[in-house]
Amino acid sequence: MTKLMKLPQKISSKENRILIIDDDEDILELLSYILNKEGYLINTLLNSKGLESLLYREEFSLMIVDRNLPCVEGTELVKKLRDRGNKTPVIFLTAKNSKDEKREGFVRGGDDYITKPFDNDELILRVEALLRRSGKINFSNILSHKDITLDLDKMEVYISDIEISLTKKEFKLLQVFLENVGSVLEREFLLDVVWNCGLFDEHCNERSVNVAIKRLKAKIDEDGSKRYIESVRGVGYKLR
Repeated sequence: MTKLMKLPQKISSKENRILIIDDDEDILELLSYILNKEGYLINTLLNSKGLESLLYREEFSLMIVDRNLPCVEGTELVKKLRDRGNKTPVIFLTAKNSKDEKREGFVRGGDDYITKPFDNDELILRVEALLRRSGKINFSNILSHKDITLDLDKMEVYISDIEISLTKKEFKLLQVFLENVGSVLEREFLLDVVWNCGLFDEHCNERSVNVAIKRLKAKIDEDGSKRYIESVRGVGYKLR
């Protein structure tokens, strides 16, 4: 499968290690897959056993913590860490979703709170936002190539200073191409990073990629004269 290049707008993501604590092995596998794909180093724990020794050995940029842990409730665990001086940013990822439960999470030391079931893209954005606030990664929020400009913060795309309206999928698709200019991107890879398919969804197919790229090309190159995106027969597509 095609692999993402180290992206210039996500500085030092490879140096950031995230600890995930959740008693659901499927959730740990899914989160590890999603965040590994974004370039983060991952450690996982099914409960709080061994946490102190792990924190002693490793430095983490972020922790993602479930509240329903078998040994100690997640917010209690984080409160104990805070009382001992641990300042590692924490995202609670939990099924507990009442207003009081969310308030409790923040009061006991959480920096963000996401309820299950969660959206993969939103999780990634929240991780990035928290790491950015804590100074762990820096972002250039503008991607550009030739006369294409993409503003990640405002979710806006311009061709020669003219704003182009794209769907969320089309925007993400163009973003991936801009992050990998000149690289041939396989359809399977695009399904993986744009549609979050591949290992976890049997309903996606390569036709989805072909249709989306055809629509994207029609919007950013209406008369086909600029030929930004070209097809590589039997493999995929590349932005030239």
